[in-house]
Amino acid sequence: MPEHQAEDADSIRREFGEAVNMTAGELEEWLATEESQSVGQKSSGSAESTGHESGRRIVQLLRTKKADLTDDDLAHMRKVHGYVQRHLAQEPAKEDVETSKWRWSLMNWGHDPLKGK
Repeated sequence: MPEHQAEDADSIRREFGEAVNMTAGELEEWLATEESQSVGQKSSGSAESTGHESGRRIVQLLRTKKADLTDDDLAHMRKVHGYVQRHLAQEPAKEDVETSKWRWSLMNWGHDPLKGK
């Protein structure tokens, strides 16, 4: 792998690690809940939202060894980081965050905004 690609992969993994603050087990447990399945945009004909589908992929990524990550994995990791950053900027002002669809959507993408608060 050329050096600039290795550097890029390192920064993608670091940003993904900053964005995803749930463990694979926590995320898997969350994805099994009705709340998780109740939020997000579903593509036509799909019973699963984009975020829920991404959450399942994130669980796999969290369990994948660094050396085994593919370019496709890294692209999804970059997408997750971008989504979490954009969504965090949209935090609702007066809503009860704990039970908000905003938080639930973020959790589908592996980020619990209340974790560590």
